[in-house]
Amino acid sequence: MLPALTYQSSIDNAVLSYLTALSNAGFQGDIEKSYASRLAMATDNSIYQQLPQAVVLPRDINDLILVGELGNREEFQSVTFSPRGGGTGTNGQSLTSGIVVDLSRYFNKILEINVAEGWVRVQSGVIKDQLNDALREHGYFFSPDLSTSNRATIGGMINTDASGQGSLKYGKTSDHVLALTAVLVDGSILNTEPLSSLQLDALEQGSLVNNALQTTAQICRDKRQQILDKFPQLNRFLTGYDLKNVYDEQLQSFDIARLLCGAEGSLAFIAEAKLNITPIPKSRTLVNIKYDSFDSALRNAPMMVEAHALSVETIDSKVLNLAKEDIVWNTVEDLLIDVPGKTMLGINMVEFASNNIADNQQQVAALCQRLDQLIADQQAGIIGYQVCDDLAGIQKIYTMRKKAVGLLGAAKGSQKPIAFAEDTCVPPENLADFIAEFRQLLDDKSLNYGMFGHVDAGVLHVRPALDMCDPQQELLMKQVSDQVVTLVAKYGGLMWGEHGKGFRSEYGPEFFGEELFTELRRIKAAFDPHNRMNPGKICTPLGNDSELVKVDSVKRGFYDRQIAISTRDSFKQAMECNGNGLCFNYDTSSPMCPSMKITADRRHSPKGRAGLVREWLRQLAEQGINADELEQQLLTTSPTVKQLIERLKNTYGANRHHYDFSHEVMEAMNGCLACKACASQCPIKVDVPSFRSRFMNIYYSRYQRPAKDYLVAYVENVLPLMVKAPVLVNSLIRPQWSKKLTVKTIGYVDMPLLSVPTLTESLDGHHALCFDMQWLQALSDQERQNYVLIVQDPFTSFYDAQVVRDFIHLIEKLGKKPILLPFKPNGKAQHVKGFLKAFAKTATSTADFLNQLAVLNIPMVGVDPALVLCYRDEYQEVLQQRRGKFTVYTVHEWLLPLLKDIPQKTPLNDTPWYLFAHCTEKTKMPNAEKQWGAIFSHLGGVMESVPVGCCGMAGTFGHEADKLEASKNVYNLSWKANIEQYDPARCMATGYSCRSQVKRLEHIQFKHPLQALLTLMNK
Repeated sequence: MLPALTYQSSIDNAVLSYLTALSNAGFQGDIEKSYASRLAMATDNSIYQQLPQAVVLPRDINDLILVGELGNREEFQSVTFSPRGGGTGTNGQSLTSGIVVDLSRYFNKILEINVAEGWVRVQSGVIKDQLNDALREHGYFFSPDLSTSNRATIGGMINTDASGQGSLKYGKTSDHVLALTAVLVDGSILNTEPLSSLQLDALEQGSLVNNALQTTAQICRDKRQQILDKFPQLNRFLTGYDLKNVYDEQLQSFDIARLLCGAEGSLAFIAEAKLNITPIPKSRTLVNIKYDSFDSALRNAPMMVEAHALSVETIDSKVLNLAKEDIVWNTVEDLLIDVPGKTMLGINMVEFASNNIADNQQQVAALCQRLDQLIADQQAGIIGYQVCDDLAGIQKIYTMRKKAVGLLGAAKGSQKPIAFAEDTCVPPENLADFIAEFRQLLDDKSLNYGMFGHVDAGVLHVRPALDMCDPQQELLMKQVSDQVVTLVAKYGGLMWGEHGKGFRSEYGPEFFGEELFTELRRIKAAFDPHNRMNPGKICTPLGNDSELVKVDSVKRGFYDRQIAISTRDSFKQAMECNGNGLCFNYDTSSPMCPSMKITADRRHSPKGRAGLVREWLRQLAEQGINADELEQQLLTTSPTVKQLIERLKNTYGANRHHYDFSHEVMEAMNGCLACKACASQCPIKVDVPSFRSRFMNIYYSRYQRPAKDYLVAYVENVLPLMVKAPVLVNSLIRPQWSKKLTVKTIGYVDMPLLSVPTLTESLDGHHALCFDMQWLQALSDQERQNYVLIVQDPFTSFYDAQVVRDFIHLIEKLGKKPILLPFKPNGKAQHVKGFLKAFAKTATSTADFLNQLAVLNIPMVGVDPALVLCYRDEYQEVLQQRRGKFTVYTVHEWLLPLLKDIPQKTPLNDTPWYLFAHCTEKTKMPNAEKQWGAIFSHLGGVMESVPVGCCGMAGTFGHEADKLEASKNVYNLSWKANIEQYDPARCMATGYSCRSQVKRLEHIQFKHPLQALLTLMNK
């Protein structure tokens, strides 16, 4: 039986006292001390892991001031802080053993947009894409572009001085910061603005703010020539602290904001930022140039820069091949077509952008003319190119490029490409030679790697594949890191051109030199004399003997290697999460992790849940328990009477008060909607519903399940009995007293009513629907082609029978003969709730039945996509080789090939039908919406896809009383506002859950697309 897991790292007494004082002082935000909350902040997008003491989430700037003021008391001088935004840093910038101050949950307001003067004022937790969505209607955008733009916060961008694609023209974040509102470690406010020497000299002595300003100004002015001589002239200039750009010699002024940009939270908390904004170009064109080698792409890049391109991005064949295996390739395959007879081993994506359309077209034409000549002469390794001037197409290409970071992490095997030396920056003219030597360094160590980056700025992302669970390869990582530092210096570059220092801070002295690094320490001491702001990052205060963090600090692999290899392999959907954070996606129309969107709680994300399961597995291993063996035992044996009694004691007896880390894991799992968006949207394919069901299966071997779970798990078995008296059942469900009783006793709300008449009653006498296996076997192969087998699902057949009836009529309209198969339980609900033994039994029985039918070679079709996809996903997972060869198609999959035999209709009118696609369908079948559109067009209709995420129902999730508010909040993210824009009579949803949610909350009956098609066929 599963034991209680009592390990949780203790919190320092001084921190506990501080948190109590903070709460008593009127702190309005959240204070989180649970082990799970701390674990969620122990990792970022790097290889490191550091458990914080606690997490505080200020609600406003007054809270942030209070954090500093209270911490400035003498009794709390040992308490340290680390600001955190989106948690997307690749070098552990925000990781700390102190208190994480998370500014992403509440500091997310766009405060002011001033188009006339060209600036915007935002709180630091605003996400970059969120800001650009708000600016777009004004014709502007915040220009520094980065691959994590849908989850990176402005504060995080400022703290790492982030940049990305287009930096030759748009520069880095610091180039766009006009002013900052920052809070220093003592709670004092620093409002940055350019100040003259006279203004600085006139400041009163004594305050922390004024001392920090005067010390910084003195250093930047007095050491000016030394600073200029020390650092190379690069587009990706020095990150943290930017001494060069603080002082403007021409204006004789100082801008301290330039110092805070790239300081990684080691000097102050960034509360607000005033940023300049850039007009959106009127004309954009992307030229995708294809090469026979990656080296050719690198060496040809300077020609693109000379052609006055906005940006030149490159990716190698490894990244391209990974993209081809991912869902993202469906969106770009027509924009990156292979060249016949050639192998594409690298591409340069060259963008031209201008407010002058004619100039832009002329520059593109000139480049294309030169490319044509090079191809004709078989020079530069160019094998072809494609031009894309469609904005949507350009965005799709860049989305694929942005996803490259995560895709590298999805490489097969235990060795994963990891970030530790992947944003080196050298002068672009040195890049090809630098990379050649870099590749030789990695090849000599037999390391695989992928490459992509910004060749126009001399920045390339190189991620060698290493197994961080192997102590020897961890040592190798440090050796490679040291050698790359030497190599970068040889080619006149910087070790960190884009992603900041973090745990690479130990290399700072080598790049600054002893004298300048001492000046950095003076600045740190002026801002943070006791080394309490993100200690160990960038530098330590002068006079303080604290050490810098190091590249070989503790990594996730240290903890993961404590878990048996077999368990790591078995739970790879959780273990392989690399923290890229795509599950924090800001876009409400994206299906990715609705629970994270509504809670803003990192525990309730695929990354958070994966991290919790990793720790749960580690704690089990610590107690000598192999999760795989325990799972197999539960699947093959039944609990004894003693175990059942023990389970009741743990749930209702004195044991229920004992701490068990498993409860914290369960809390995070319980909030998951099991929509499975993560399984396809995440580049690593972190599949929460898969390991969630396994966790719940084991968890409930120790604790008693709630009654509602049993109802969900076995409702399919009793539905055939319930529909024998649907009117009676409905009369028992409908009254208010019954609803209240159901909520109180079972925990379910808004129980749906059975269809009246039932499906069977409405089809009485329809002889074509009779199922007779022997009769079907007697038919010839040719005769069988005229039949369609309808696979029933419990929800549509019993609660929305009209859809199945209409499908039967549609089949007949298309000249085919429908046969309704006997109802067989699907079992998806059992899987969702972790009844894995019961699910295996259900899946085996149903698979055996469907396998018998598969040999008839008659198409089998189901109308609900989630349950159809269960046969391909969960069945495959549980049954593996026993699954057989049966395939159940969705309606659109069955319809699409039939179109070739159906004359195309001319649309009778152009009034569109609007499709709200099921989130599981749109993520597991990325072409589904496009294919539905093609079907409608062929049959004389017009269909438009509505960009929505999850509806919030997610099977039975929305019917559980404790999840009702969450269900409604998810619905409000994207469905509610979209529905209000359209005629409900023209709206469609493929999922029963989606139609049920709309009916419940809006009292509107959506159609299934097949019903709209039947309407078209009847005209």
